[in-house]
Amino acid sequence: MKKFLIVNPFGIGDVLFTTPVISNIKDAHPDAIIGYWCNERVRGILEGNPDIDKLFALSRGDIKKIYAKSKWEGISKSLSLFLRLRKEKFDVALDYSLDHRYGLLCKLAGIKRRIGFNYKNRGRFLTDKLDLVSYSDKHAVEYYLGLLKLITIKPHIFKLSLHVRENYKKIISKKLVNYGIADNDLLIGILPGAGGSWGLDASFKHWPALNFANLADKLVQNYNAKIIILGDHTERPIANAMISGMKEKPLDLVGKTSLQELVAIIDKLHILVTNDGGPLHIGVALNKKTLSLFGPVDPMVYGPYPPDKERHIVLKSSLECSPCYNNFRLAPCLNNKECLRGIGVERVFEGVSRLLSRKENI
Repeated sequence: MKKFLIVNPFGIGDVLFTTPVISNIKDAHPDAIIGYWCNERVRGILEGNPDIDKLFALSRGDIKKIYAKSKWEGISKSLSLFLRLRKEKFDVALDYSLDHRYGLLCKLAGIKRRIGFNYKNRGRFLTDKLDLVSYSDKHAVEYYLGLLKLITIKPHIFKLSLHVRENYKKIISKKLVNYGIADNDLLIGILPGAGGSWGLDASFKHWPALNFANLADKLVQNYNAKIIILGDHTERPIANAMISGMKEKPLDLVGKTSLQELVAIIDKLHILVTNDGGPLHIGVALNKKTLSLFGPVDPMVYGPYPPDKERHIVLKSSLECSPCYNNFRLAPCLNNKECLRGIGVERVFEGVSRLLSRKENI
């Protein structure tokens, strides 16, 4: 086994959850060649990772979007992807897609060992598989690492890994100076959205925008913090709602950064305050202190990993109906998102204050 392909077409968090898999493979096989097949949106998370030799950033969802605009371009890019995979002659694919079509393409590309989860009998093209109903009783990272036993690797590296490219560090340092941010300023990043991968359902993971506004004002007034609001362009409405509710003026970078720049900005923060979502795991991977708010999703499965109560505070409600995201499905909300609305501003402020009182790495 010299050439490994990791397959994961999901969002930022899911991709970061596979980085301990990569680290353990590289530790067990230092000379291994590792490829990664992801979606185009998360390419920036993996670029610069020294353990990844080949990157294939084109998912089935990406192809569908391309095909909708141009049938021939969709066919051309699909064929190009297939030929690239086949040319590499990978020995093993670790398939985290839960989708039989990725397994089929790996088979057609000549990958002899195809390892993954047999979710809803979708593992028909896998040679080695573990039955799966859902991620439920342990963290998703531990499910991902579980596949390594099928290639006789015992995991001992559990930290998420993320590499900030030097050119983006320089770009962001220059931008922050231009925005009037000094080296000794206390930087707190707030992501009032952070649920982009959920599409229309993302709002079910959002703490109210006015709560974020009140929290930000308290942090400025009590700690003279510089607040940076982050997110992608789809989260402009919730960012506007937050800003309009603030008395203090934040630095608004929502929709104004690339993914690589977002990573570099989070790397500059002292604390990241965010809803459940991919940026949370960027902060965890960069060893930032984080406070995250969880509602429909179980933090035991999708929260900061490895858990570290000194660096990562997770706030959630005690409603009996929460978490309601189970078996990869979100149940209809009958309580007007009370699981998040019930988390008060003062409780979040106290959590950030606890993180600030822990002086290490601040």
